[in-house]
Amino acid sequence: MLAAKQASDEGLRLFEELKKELAAHETAEERFFYVPLFEHDSTVDASRHAIAEHHEMDEMVEDIEKLDPHAAEWMEGLRKLCEKVEHHLKEEEDKFFPQAGEVLTEEQKETLAGEYQQEHAALRAREVEAG
Repeated sequence: MLAAKQASDEGLRLFEELKKELAAHETAEERFFYVPLFEHDSTVDASRHAIAEHHEMDEMVEDIEKLDPHAAEWMEGLRKLCEKVEHHLKEEEDKFFPQAGEVLTEEQKETLAGEYQQEHAALRAREVEAG
């Protein structure tokens, strides 16, 4: 998406795919990862921060959708969104997941991961049905 100087048909298709993936990922992750971490004092702040970042990404997607895909602002918004996604993923890997590993049992991790995967798949299937 970012390789082109302006949106192409392929770039627009990829943006739509990214938008759907972010929505499914965020919803499933909040339900089956971050919300359970609210039960532990040591992971409350990280969970709040991660959910706030999800909200920021949602707002960024909405802002991009309002722009002309052939305008420079569209590509700039997309670049910022991709940077935010990369920042969030790095923070999850470096901070959130290790903290969760300290408070969740192996059984909880397996159960939550399975629930996440089921929810994510169901949300993506609904997106496909909705067209």
